[in-house]
Amino acid sequence: MKVSAYWYDRIMTTTPSAVDRILDDGSGRRPRADARRNLERLVRAAREAAGEIGGEVTAHEIARRAGVGVGTFYRRVSTLEVLLEAVLAEVLGEIVAKGDEGLADPDPWAGFSGFASSYIRLRNELCDLNERLGGPLDHARAELRDRIRLLVERAQDAGAVRPDVTWQDIAFLLVSVSTAGHTVGLRAGPEQWDRNLRIVLDGLRTPEPAPLPGAPPVEAIATS
Repeated sequence: MKVSAYWYDRIMTTTPSAVDRILDDGSGRRPRADARRNLERLVRAAREAAGEIGGEVTAHEIARRAGVGVGTFYRRVSTLEVLLEAVLAEVLGEIVAKGDEGLADPDPWAGFSGFASSYIRLRNELCDLNERLGGPLDHARAELRDRIRLLVERAQDAGAVRPDVTWQDIAFLLVSVSTAGHTVGLRAGPEQWDRNLRIVLDGLRTPEPAPLPGAPPVEAIATS
């Protein structure tokens, strides 16, 4: 599968940030500088809190982390769901952009494996926001599915990924590397998910031939 110039053009486009999504009310008016700064702080706090708490995050917790009052929170965003949906859309957009970067990489394996690492890192910020918010972002999830499929098929066509697995299999495998913090009395290391991912990627990659031992044959020297 050759990657057309379309994918190179895609990575040059930027998806709207969470702040821009919330501010876009169709009026074209520019917000006050302090209003935008407060909203930027709320978005950063929401991403941080969602990554740690997940779908149970509250407006009070986000406001506390942002260093603003709850009144300021609701002056900047109409509801908590509006803020979380904008944050989720921002992260999904970043993941899709990483997929486009992977498709633009001339090395299909490097493109796929680089995307896989970025995908897990960014996905860890989402936790269970998907389930809390339901279907408003189905279009973004469809784009993400498309990128995973294209990256896998491209790597398989190049002989870099084993041919007996589907892109759907790989979607589940990538998610499986995100680990709980504890199991059977053990505590996960700070890079546990990255270690898990390396093991999964090694299992997906088409084995390279082992180096041959010794030296190759040489011309025999004729003896008289």
